[in-house]
Amino acid sequence: MGAKRYRLVARVSSTAPKAIKPVLEKLIAKGSVKEANGEFVVEAEMEGESARDLNRSLLSALRRVEKRTRLRAEWTSDEGTTQRFFDYVLKKTT
Repeated sequence: MGAKRYRLVARVSSTAPKAIKPVLEKLIAKGSVKEANGEFVVEAEMEGESARDLNRSLLSALRRVEKRTRLRAEWTSDEGTTQRFFDYVLKKTT
């Protein structure tokens, strides 16, 4: 199976925002990372096998820097399927 394109809209919060910000900006090459109300708002386009794999790799990279990082993410594929995650857990597919 080949890589698919996904649009990511996410909120990232952490107890150490200064530590995760550079990592987050490096991981989000095609998109934006903005600070708002003590958390980061991320909008980006990424390619990968599945939304679950992309979500897992993003959160794992952030948690290597700070274990108490939380990710609320919405991944939308080119086909129109949207998957919502809280940390590693899939909450809803539409």
